Parts: sequence; structure tokens; C-alpha cells
Amino acid sequence: MAETLYRPRFGQVREPKTPVNPGRGLATVIDFIAVRHVRSALFLTIISLLFFLPGFFNIPPIDRDEPRFAQATKQMVETGDFVDIRFQDEVRYKKPVGIYWLQAAAVETASSLGLPRAQIRIWLYRVPSLIGAIGAVLLTYWTALAFVTRRGAVLAGLIMCSSVLLGAEARLAKTDAMLLLTVIAAMGALARVYLSFQRRGNLEHPSWAHPAIFWTALAGGILLKGPLILMFVGLTIGTVSILDRSASWLWRLRPVWGLMWMLVLVMPWFVAIFLRAGDTFFTDSIGGDMLSKLAAQESHGAPPGTYFLLFWITFWPGAPLAGLAAPAIWRARREPEMRFLLAWLVPSWIVFELVLTKLPHYVLPLYPAIAILSVCALERRVLSISWLTKGTAWWFAIPAITLVLAVIATITLTRQPVFLAWPFAAAALISGLFAWWLYDDGNAERSLLNAVMAALFLSVSVYGIIVAALTPLFPSPEVARALRNVECVGPRAAAAGYQEPSLVFMTGTSTLLTDGSGAADFLGHGSCRFALVESRSERAFAQRAEAIGLRYNVATRIDGYNFSQGKTISIAIFRSEGTR
Repeated sequence: MAETLYRPRFGQVREPKTPVNPGRGLATVIDFIAVRHVRSALFLTIISLLFFLPGFFNIPPIDRDEPRFAQATKQMVETGDFVDIRFQDEVRYKKPVGIYWLQAAAVETASSLGLPRAQIRIWLYRVPSLIGAIGAVLLTYWTALAFVTRRGAVLAGLIMCSSVLLGAEARLAKTDAMLLLTVIAAMGALARVYLSFQRRGNLEHPSWAHPAIFWTALAGGILLKGPLILMFVGLTIGTVSILDRSASWLWRLRPVWGLMWMLVLVMPWFVAIFLRAGDTFFTDSIGGDMLSKLAAQESHGAPPGTYFLLFWITFWPGAPLAGLAAPAIWRARREPEMRFLLAWLVPSWIVFELVLTKLPHYVLPLYPAIAILSVCALERRVLSISWLTKGTAWWFAIPAITLVLAVIATITLTRQPVFLAWPFAAAALISGLFAWWLYDDGNAERSLLNAVMAALFLSVSVYGIIVAALTPLFPSPEVARALRNVECVGPRAAAAGYQEPSLVFMTGTSTLLTDGSGAADFLGHGSCRFALVESRSERAFAQRAEAIGLRYNVATRIDGYNFSQGKTISIAIFRSEGTR
């Protein structure tokens, strides 16, 4: 009779034939951390802060989406109207109100605590994104516990918090980090319900906890970014139900009570905005924003395959590990755990590849599934030992390429080598080199941890030092600083030629966006007025000033680079005679 061999689950640890002692260096830390959930959560929170805080406070507003969100929130705080969403006098109905409420709460709290000029401190508007990013790391850990060991869940959290894309989103006052938190919460609860059914667990009295998390997360996602979260969840449910030829497990989600609870959470604001603006919000958000992405919206069109190429940068340092895990993941695709994670990942990824409008952050809610899949293969010790191992050189290549480009950009724009960043850059290169050189199938975890350290040093070097030093890329704060130094009370400004959202955010909601001729007219209508005229609009300004007999002089001139338009700029701040 043939001997029956035991085949462990894909996510179950398989002991190596030759025991390997990973308890050295960084692995020893993970050994200590993974003993208890409290230690693991505290460790991931501290590591997330180390990754996300460099540059968080001192990087100026990044045009264009971030200051648009921040300015709309600022106007809510200024007017006390927390229903309508506006950028100056124009409605901004592309996204629901969730992120604006969270940002407003951060600003109002800081103001009540006595923080001066809280409304123009961009880092306050980033606080929800920081919280969302940290929460996403912790929820990746929680979700991974349904598939791997506690140690593996810690590694999945580390992969997420070190990823390039999440690091960027944690520092931007936008919706995506908070949306990621809601998606992971929903998918983590959904995974537990699905796997419990597959393993025939607790059939008589299913818990209310996971359905409550699921439906609350759906409501939060809808208030943040509309029905997008429903696509991730719906495609996952549809895929596993088709593959299983059954959807009976969905009753464990308590759909009747859950739908009622979700509507209780989301309907009040939707009713309020409908009473305020009629169907304009739904027309703009669904038709003008969501459906228009099927075409190349705002010149962001790209062919299918773009996200796959970007993945190797935006998911670094986890990307090489994901590549090594891919063959084993495919072989195990019929196992329930694998089926769920692939259903989370593949259908939505295909949709994003087919949609013409492409921005890197669209696929961010799919990255936790990739992190967990990679750790599954790592724990089972089934990573590829084929030619794919050559891809581990990517752990060293990314720091090398990034730092060379960053140093060149810094010297070109500021004429300064920024020596402070060099020790951290060297540490990133050394860690990345160790991750590459030390890699083998038995020590993949050690290489991954070295790659995470490379990502940490890279984050400090690039975000904390280099980007903050590139002041020519951020002319708006310099303009605002010049206006704050004037002697007259309540200065007002008009901008011509340079009209980025960050300028409105920094100089005030009343800033007039016009052309050179309009700036001259504005300057002639009173004292304590300033015209912010980019050099390409100066001729029109001068001609109109001469025509109306305007007497003016130059307060200062600010040179910089508008990276949104890819051109150098020179902004002259004109003031009427007698204004100081």
C-alpha cells in the first residue's frame, strides 16, 4: 500500500530538514516581539512611526491633490459648514465628506489646544493619513493572523509599513491611507467569516464581531471614497463564491442587519448633501469623477501592464519577495486560504489594468493581500530557487538609484550636497547590499529584514532630509512667508501665471486667481493688496497697469520650479505705492 504523506496548508509552517537558527541580529528582535500580540502591535506602531514621521512635519503642501483637500477642509473650518465641500467658490464633489471631517477634527483640536496658525499647518491635515497608515499596518497584522503564524503576521505588517507607496500616502493629506484602513478591516473580517465556514467552525452561533467590523468598515469606505470599497469586496465575494459554487457562507455576515447598520452610518450626510445641492454631487462624483476614469482622465492615461511595472518600485522592499513567492502561490491556488487572497488581489488588479486612467495609489488596497501571500510562502519555505533569485539584487538597486537621483536633484536645484543625508544613504545601501548578498532559501527572512532596514534608512534620507531641502520645488510657502512679513493689516493677494492649489491654501481663501491684466486691476482697488505675478504674465500686468495709471513697485521676487507643470518660474510680488 502506498504511504499517505501529510500535506500542510500553504500558510502552515513547514520545518526544514536541516534546522536553521534564525535567532541572530534582527531575527532575534522578531523572536522577542512575536511572543505576544501586545508586543507585536506596539512594535509595529513604533516602526510605523519611524517610517512615516521623517518629513511629515516639514515637507510643504504637495501640489495638486493634497492642498485641494486641505483647502476644502480649511473652508469648512472657516465657515462652520461641514456638509458642503468647496474649493474657494467652486464645489468639490469628486469625493464624499469623510476625509474632510477627519482633517477638520485634527485642525479644530489643534486650534483648541492653542496651536498658532493651525489652519495653515499642512501637517495637521495629514494626521488622518498618518493614523490611517499606522492602522493599515496593524490591520494587516490582524488579517494575516487568519493565514499565518504570529511571527509571519509581524513580517506582513513590516512589509506593508516599509512599502514605498504607503510611505508616500502616509505623508499626504488625501483619502487613500484611510481608505486602505477600511478595506483591510473589511477584508480581514470577511476572511475570518469565509475561512471559519470552510473549516466548519462555530456553525451554530457565529460571532457578531466580524460582521460588525465588516459593515462598519464598508460604511467608512463609502464616506471616504464612494462605492470603490464595494468593488474590492464585491469582486472578492463573487470570485470565491463562483469557485466554490456556493455563497451560503455570506449569511454569516448578517446581511440584513448589516445593510441597515451601514445605511444608518452613511445616509445622513448623503441626504444632507442632496438637500443642499440636489443631484449635483452624485452627477459630479459618479459621472464626473468615477466613470470618467474609464477614459484617460487629467492626462493620466496608461496602457495595461502599467501597474505591474510600477509594482516593483511602489511595493519595494516586498516586491522581490513577492516575485520569489509567485510560483508557489500559483501551485497552491486551490487551497481556501490561497483562493481568498487571490480573489482579493487578481480581479480588482485586472480591473485597474483595463481602466485607462492610472495613478499609482489606486492599487494600494491590494498590497496587503500580496504581503500576506509572500509571507505564506516564506513561512512554508517554498520560495523559488530558480533564476528568479537574481531579482534579489533589486533590494540594493532601488536605494542606489534613488539616492543617486536624489543627490543630483538636490545639487541641481539648491547647489547644496546635503551632507546630513549621506550617513543614512550609506546605511540604506549597506543594508540593501546585505539583503541581496545574504539571500538564500534558508535565510530569506534575514534578507527581508535587512531590506526593511534599508527602506527605513532610505525613508529618513529622502523624506526627512532631501525632499525637505528642495525648497525651490515649493514656492507657495515662500510667497506666503513674504506676505506675512508685510506691515499692513489683512493683506489680500491676486495671482497670475502661478495658480497652484498650494498657493490658495498658504495665502488665504480670498486669494484671487486671475491673469496679468486682472492682477493689475486688483492692485488698483485699494491698499494692502499684492499681485503675485509669474514672469510670463508680467508683460500683460505692466501693460494694464500703464493703461489705468497704476503706480506700483516690486516687494520681492521668488524663483522656483513648478513640478506640476515641469517648468521653472519666477514670481514677482507687486504692491501698490504706499503699501508696506
